Amino acid sequence: PIFTLKYNPLACPIQTILQWPMATPAGLALFLMPSVNEHFRNVLNAQGKFLSSPASLYVISQEPGGWLSKEALEAMGGFTNDFIYDPSKPHWGFTSWDDFFTRRFKDGARPLPAPYDPSVITSPCEGIVYNIAHNVLEHDFFWLKENAYSLASMLANHEFVPEFVGGTVYQSFLTILTYHRWHSPVTGVIVDVDFVPGTYYSSAPTVDMRSLSLEASQGYLTSVATRVNIYIQADAPNIGLLCLMCVGMAEVSSCEVTVKKGQSVVQGQEMGMFHFGGSTSCLVFRPGTKLRFADIAKVGDMQNIVKLNEPIMFVEV
Repeated sequence: PIFTLKYNPLACPIQTILQWPMATPAGLALFLMPSVNEHFRNVLNAQGKFLSSPASLYVISQEPGGWLSKEALEAMGGFTNDFIYDPSKPHWGFTSWDDFFTRRFKDGARPLPAPYDPSVITSPCEGIVYNIAHNVLEHDFFWLKENAYSLASMLANHEFVPEFVGGTVYQSFLTILTYHRWHSPVTGVIVDVDFVPGTYYSSAPTVDMRSLSLEASQGYLTSVATRVNIYIQADAPNIGLLCLMCVGMAEVSSCEVTVKKGQSVVQGQEMGMFHFGGSTSCLVFRPGTKLRFADIAKVGDMQNIVKLNEPIMFVEV
């Protein structure tokens, strides 16, 4: 996609085409069908091959509409200071659109809080706080109520579901302009990695035909969209088991995990990434984890992008 602030939905062109039918009863039924999603998966895999190839580099330029143009760099904020690139090379050293999209931070660009404190939980992504929910139910009417979370659906009936009933969900939204890799919010051990196949263009029935309906459906998407759930047993006993849920949205349904079950991770360690566009993520906590949220965790503040590795929660004993 070209860079544009005027027509932001063009970042996900297929979603833009399907916007209106997505918000109809017929569209709700259609985009939930496994056979339909299987065909979309084939289409998106073909698109992904193009976006991962040198042929996609025509938009990684300093020309108007390019992602290295003055307008784009201003919109992304801090690009030249924060990210690894080489302006002496063609396309600043990026090898494809996806290579640009999954760009890495320079060392020290997102430092962890120091000294290390096991009672501090850090932001696993770079995003806007979408919602915080407490006393989350095992089963809820997520398709009828905005921002209702249903743990059995979110976690795909995993054996760990009972651990989280009555707990807390923290959800944040990653725009197309931000960083799209995920990092561990705690030090601990990966106890499971669960890939959950799902939908690509199903939006919540509570959302109308307004623009960006998937962005307004993020609570709903945690129960139906393609996602990966990474379960971490924190070293700190007052945190215990938690889940990082990474949810693909529309064209952005490729979730790559770079850790595996049984692996030890330290706070701030990279665990995976989204490919090709904006996405959403959740942290899910047990009811026994007593959380106090940092001031930066402000729900719905679209101007407040919580940075990777910033303290977002403090755990009380």
